[in-house]
Amino acid sequence: MATNINIPPAATAKTTPQATTTTTAIATTPMTTTTTASTTPKKREKKDKPDQKYAPTLLLPKTEFPLRADAAVREHQFRQRCTTDLYAWQRENNQGELFVLHDGPPYANGHLHLGHALNKLLKDFVNRHKVMQGFKVDYRPGWDCHGLPIELKALAELKAGTDRSALSPTQVRAVAQATAQSAVDSQRQEFSSYGVMGDWTNGYKTMDKDFETRQLKVFYEMMNKGLIYRANKPVYWSPSSKTALAESELEYKEDHRSRSAWVAFSVDQPLDKLVSVLPPGSSLQAVVWTTTPWTLPANRCVAVHPKMNYTLFKSNTSSDPNTVYLAATDRMDEMKVRFTSPKVKAATDADSATAGVVFETLAQLLGQDLVGSRYQHPLTGEKSLPFIAADYVTSDSGSGLVHTAPGHGMDDFKACFPLGIEAFCPVDGNGMFTAEAGPDLEGLSVQTDGTVKVLEMLVTRGSLIQEQVYVHKYPYDWRTKKPVILRATSQWFANVGTIKEDALKAIELVRFVPEGARRRLEGFVLSRSEWCISRQRSWGVPIPVMYNVETDEPLLNRSSVQHVIDLVKEYGADVWWNLSTEELLAPEYKNDGNTYRKGTDTMDVWFDSGTSWTMIEDKMPRPELPFVADVYCEGSDQHRGWFQSSLLTSVALTGKAPFGTLISHGFLLDAKGIKQSKSLGNTVDPAVVINGGKNLVKEPAYGTDVLRLWAASSEYAKDIAIGSTILQQVAEGMRKFRTTARFMLGNLKGFKESEAVPYEELSRLDKFMLSEVYQFCKNVNAGYDELLFNKVYGQLQYFSSTTLSSFYLDVIKDTLYSDAETSPTRRGIQTVLFHVLTAFNKAIAPLAPHFAEEVYDHYRDCFSPDQQQPTVFRTGWMEFVPEEWNNTEVRGEFLVVKQLRTEVNQLLEQARAVKVIGPSLEAAVEIQVLSAAGEKEKENEKGGWSKVVELYAEDLTRLFITSEVKVTHHNSQQEAESNLSQDKQNKEEGVFVKVLTLFSDGGDDKSAAASTGPKCRLVVKKASLFKCPRCWTFTATTSDSLCGRCGPVVASLKL
Repeated sequence: MATNINIPPAATAKTTPQATTTTTAIATTPMTTTTTASTTPKKREKKDKPDQKYAPTLLLPKTEFPLRADAAVREHQFRQRCTTDLYAWQRENNQGELFVLHDGPPYANGHLHLGHALNKLLKDFVNRHKVMQGFKVDYRPGWDCHGLPIELKALAELKAGTDRSALSPTQVRAVAQATAQSAVDSQRQEFSSYGVMGDWTNGYKTMDKDFETRQLKVFYEMMNKGLIYRANKPVYWSPSSKTALAESELEYKEDHRSRSAWVAFSVDQPLDKLVSVLPPGSSLQAVVWTTTPWTLPANRCVAVHPKMNYTLFKSNTSSDPNTVYLAATDRMDEMKVRFTSPKVKAATDADSATAGVVFETLAQLLGQDLVGSRYQHPLTGEKSLPFIAADYVTSDSGSGLVHTAPGHGMDDFKACFPLGIEAFCPVDGNGMFTAEAGPDLEGLSVQTDGTVKVLEMLVTRGSLIQEQVYVHKYPYDWRTKKPVILRATSQWFANVGTIKEDALKAIELVRFVPEGARRRLEGFVLSRSEWCISRQRSWGVPIPVMYNVETDEPLLNRSSVQHVIDLVKEYGADVWWNLSTEELLAPEYKNDGNTYRKGTDTMDVWFDSGTSWTMIEDKMPRPELPFVADVYCEGSDQHRGWFQSSLLTSVALTGKAPFGTLISHGFLLDAKGIKQSKSLGNTVDPAVVINGGKNLVKEPAYGTDVLRLWAASSEYAKDIAIGSTILQQVAEGMRKFRTTARFMLGNLKGFKESEAVPYEELSRLDKFMLSEVYQFCKNVNAGYDELLFNKVYGQLQYFSSTTLSSFYLDVIKDTLYSDAETSPTRRGIQTVLFHVLTAFNKAIAPLAPHFAEEVYDHYRDCFSPDQQQPTVFRTGWMEFVPEEWNNTEVRGEFLVVKQLRTEVNQLLEQARAVKVIGPSLEAAVEIQVLSAAGEKEKENEKGGWSKVVELYAEDLTRLFITSEVKVTHHNSQQEAESNLSQDKQNKEEGVFVKVLTLFSDGGDDKSAAASTGPKCRLVVKKASLFKCPRCWTFTATTSDSLCGRCGPVVASLKL
């Protein structure tokens, strides 16, 4: 191309050349005359209607494809073939590699919500794209069936009057299993209504005995590797659920309110160094702060930082002048606040209140000088409890002395365990104090009246310095939404600290979408060293351990566990509760002289679902790959849940990640950006979106494809909004897709692929359109490959609305309707439409399969018989697009053509505004190429814009949608102005003029660019010929006669 036309690379082909313009509008009021066809009186046109005579000769679009989708009714006609039938066919017939998208099991509890729909649809987009690419896709939907919520729901559904506490574990399991199965059946039906393709008859359930068997085998292998152990240590405990919880089962409330306490611990056995700085006859009180006063009965020591400075001081607010207090030196300002009377603080401002508090500093010591001193318990009076050293103590908050209860805190436990200090926990599974807490506290709830009683006891004993309401972040049970506690119990753990590095290495090979999710998963893995896998419920997979009745020692070895696995394989996990302990024992332990009892703990449900990858490894092993499944896709909360549990178990057994690609999506918001919640009443039911609500005016039936397109249009990596307005916008987008498809279908009526015009014989306009198809397919491919479905949806919208409706389909109508049916030009356009529709339909098929099937049904006959398929999903992907369509030369030329079209349209609007013309067909355009002597030849040699104008001379009339476009060349601007002056002499017509100078690039030196190369003058005026009564172009030589094109066409019809 010539250097004076800027041709950007393909990716920016929409850029237009810059131009400077000089516009002159010469307009007079149009006169009515009987000698000019374009001024035929309107009354005559209305009366005679000459065009109606020729209406039957026009090739108007004909199709049975309806404009209205009526999706809720019509989609069912295509559901079976594009879901169940398609899945079975591709598994048998697709010749590509196996592609496994492993389904994260939704909880088998209740009906589905829009989050479920989003998740399943994203997976379906991936799978359908892969099927069309020829892969053999494996997708088996799964359900997580065990756990407390299902158990509680099952018990709640029992008949009134049933004594639930009297039910045996076997009875509880039976009702829970029935509840889970009912939910699975219901959810399967709902998922199917979303048009999700998969093996719905062979999905997996975590309560299936083959699943339970594989899960126990994972436990067995991890046990053999030394990764399973039992320990009495603090774990998150939910009093509301009465079970231990893993970190992944917690959610954090940011504004939890605690009744914290500043407590005086009496130091009754100070070390000599401490005694040496104390005044004679004084009593020493260590100031300790706790946000959980209910844990004070379990206090076993006080922790200090060995390198931190501590201050001994007296306070003028103390009732005993011989009392000396101890706190971190950096916390002395805080001490003044805490030694201020609450009444004084309430009556004055903070500065004034603390001003009355005066401290007398006696001495300073390092924390290591305090270690070994002993104190008296502030509640029980127990003596000789030690001060210990701990690096986790800071001066950021509190007093720098930390109340330590190893039975109620992990840091406490880790500090105390090496010192042999027991994890004392006087709290039961209901969150109540036991008898070990003392008669005053026994039976009280630690989180309510138990805390109140502890504070009262501190006041009675004179140990409470101050109570403070403390607002902070606190863990809650994610199921019951109630606060949890830390409680030491004997639990089973998986040691994940030893496989942490292997897990991090495995995910280095994983593709994350979005990429930022990699850091999230890495963070969770790094922060975890153990996993509490035992739960105190009946509905789950048993931890297959026996305990010696006399010693409480566990029996857990290869033989004992393998025996249970063999029984579960044959009878299912119920065997653990149905058989006696004797029957569950391996043969060699039945008469070994010991008496055993079977354990009652079940496995964490995350261990259940976290072993689901074994189904793939067992049924479809691919040892050559560095992962088990190709794709996992779930909500972003699963980084600490299913993603992590799957990763840890897979790495433990196989050494590789369970996923090659990890997709995570956000949560749902309403149209106002508020998180959807049943309690707020702002949720959207997928069934209502598809089938409509009670009021079909407010809640119309949009059908499945609109729901799917909403999911596709969403930027799913973030939280996603949905509401009536958003759905209306998506539905309007679908309506435009249907309109565009309907136009193309109507104009392909009777067309056969065998009649397609070869590429080299197409017009340059048609070649340009195919280059747009090439770019469209390239961009769509990129969107699917990048798993950015909103990018695909955006391409569909732009291609349909801008490239097609606003451009190509607009300029080809006249040819399609008015040319002879088999004219080369019309056949060329039909050829392009055939390719356009094929590309468009393939691109949208994974997102809106019912729509794509309906479109394909209406033009399947256009394909050669050997290419016709029963479903669009068996027609392949974008392989039909040849490289020759990537015509950069034509795309470069169209930068000029599109700019000329834009400039001409502006002049047409000016003419229309002053009523010189009505429709653009009433106009004629002249493009005057203004160049100095010899400049035209040089420009043509370079292939400049003037050459482009000549190449497209025959297409410009269609492109501008006018009746005439004439290209003229002038050796000087004066000659052109002379010609223009002749037009000005006719005062009865308006003439509109614009002068353009096209530049070679987007540089700033426009004056220099304007001085070189030819200029362009655009002239728009009223067409001089008569209106053809058939095609309505002003190209007839006499009134009421057919134009040179329509005459032969009508004659050939022999009407």
